[in-house]
Amino acid sequence: MTDGLAKSESGAQLIARLEGRSSLKTLEPCLFAEEGYPIYGDVVEFHGPEGTGKTEMLYHLIARCILPKSVGGLEVGVLFIDTDFHFDMLRLVTILEYRLLSQGTEATIKLYLERFFLINCHSSSQLLLTLYSLENMFYSHPSLSLLIIDSMSAFYWIDRASGGESLSLQEANLKRCVQFLKKLVKEHRLVLFATTQSLMQKSLSFVESSEKSDRDADPDYRPFLCKSWQQLITHRIFFSKQSHPDGTKAFSVTACHIQNNHIVKRPFSITEHGIQF
Repeated sequence: MTDGLAKSESGAQLIARLEGRSSLKTLEPCLFAEEGYPIYGDVVEFHGPEGTGKTEMLYHLIARCILPKSVGGLEVGVLFIDTDFHFDMLRLVTILEYRLLSQGTEATIKLYLERFFLINCHSSSQLLLTLYSLENMFYSHPSLSLLIIDSMSAFYWIDRASGGESLSLQEANLKRCVQFLKKLVKEHRLVLFATTQSLMQKSLSFVESSEKSDRDADPDYRPFLCKSWQQLITHRIFFSKQSHPDGTKAFSVTACHIQNNHIVKRPFSITEHGIQF
């Protein structure tokens, strides 16, 4: 009887997982070409120096996901894993209030925030353990469609120091994280967005080994995380910022679809009310 119940529960979980996830095709058309929007199982990397708008863009996407369809939202759940400790709940609430306009009461905002889950991780080991613990959460919340990690490079220098001279030890936790992330996004039909910072300067030897699409999108790009992470990525979006003499800042994104080499470039601004394309 116990075995039969387990099979019944497994079947129910399977149905919830396969039918409960909503499409993210219209998540943000300005970031993706029509033929290159992320589908289930895709991994999107936001790459760029600190202060170029990566986390701000994540607020933009979170708001789009958790808000109701009546105001242009998707009504899907988001799980945010914060490793950089840059996440600002008040900033997200400000963006939600602006998009809701007169409908943005405290009660309604709390209701929409029930679709948002936040987890903090202090080390790559804790990140790995967190990922292992998430499967039950995805089973019990079939509306969860977007997984965000800000950022994948947060523990790079710590892991490099603790691994000594051994590259395999330096990358051990990250490789395990990547392996399990691959399993999560495939089996639970998720889309993963993750940020990485520009920590390395380009070198001539590395330019030759980089993907042509990445070199075209950002000539200064140099990947530094483990190879298994690079192979997992389906879209890479480069963030940049320019400061003008009058003190204003101009932001831009260059989105690259790894498989078809399609590149989309877009300027954007960061206002009090969020991202504006």
